[in-house]
Amino acid sequence: MNMTDIPSFLYEKISAAFDTDQAERIFSGFETAQQRPITLRANTLRTDADYVAKELESAGLSFVRVGWYEDAFVMDPNVRLDELRRLPIYETGAVYLQSLSSMLPPLALAPRSNTDILDMCAAPGGKTTELAAIDPTARITACEMHAPRAERLQYNLKKLGATNVQVMRSDARRLDEFFSFDHILLDAPCTGSGTVRAGDTTANERITERLLNKVVRSQQALLDRALTILKPGGTLLYSTCSILPEENDEQVLEALSKKRHRTCSLVALDPSAWNAEPYPIPLLLGGQPETLSIAPTKEFEGFYMALIKKEYAQ
Repeated sequence: MNMTDIPSFLYEKISAAFDTDQAERIFSGFETAQQRPITLRANTLRTDADYVAKELESAGLSFVRVGWYEDAFVMDPNVRLDELRRLPIYETGAVYLQSLSSMLPPLALAPRSNTDILDMCAAPGGKTTELAAIDPTARITACEMHAPRAERLQYNLKKLGATNVQVMRSDARRLDEFFSFDHILLDAPCTGSGTVRAGDTTANERITERLLNKVVRSQQALLDRALTILKPGGTLLYSTCSILPEENDEQVLEALSKKRHRTCSLVALDPSAWNAEPYPIPLLLGGQPETLSIAPTKEFEGFYMALIKKEYAQ
């Protein structure tokens, strides 16, 4: 593809980080992302996926169910956003518009029942409400430091009926060590390199070396604090919507190398859990074997996940 279709900085970073085949997969994915269909999740706090399917069919909107997640729907490319937003199931919070990639972290975290869960960077609430639906018995704390985003988070929690969530307006990097959680979801702020679509004229201004340096520092602080307040025996799911190693494997390995996190280690994520047709996850190859990197495609955003467990001190 023409390198001018994506930010030059990103083109150079990808070319340096991946072999030719994987880099070409990424560039091709950016191009096909221009035709990415709308995807949504049935909110089981309000209804069930079969009811959502019937309502979509009644409205004449075609879709395909996702094999690895019964609550996920990929809409026909001809379905428009305004058509979905007019439906009662949208207005009442029975569905939530969410990318397939962003549905993965709560599933990968797989929290135990009746536990304390922290969503460190929660707004606008897609993953938070998915966690609440996965386990309505969980006690979830959703952290968001910016007031407008926290208000949006509160709105979505109420709309989707996530009553087991407490919003904390705080900088998650500075959470008091008094807190402790059985499970932590850290979907970290990132460059968004996995969400690029070829021809986006604003991407060159948005994805820069300055942004990368800024988010790397933030990710380091968030990951360090997350591992500190994770309970022994607990698990942390770290994710980004980026494909750059500096934000992904390099961040995780650096955090785990610190002496104060010596009881923390990677837990291998099994990609076969999300290999069911249709829409099996498109894996990028060559990274840390325990982690998962997802290539951008027509249906998926580029994404990264790592699962960490904290053992009891010897």
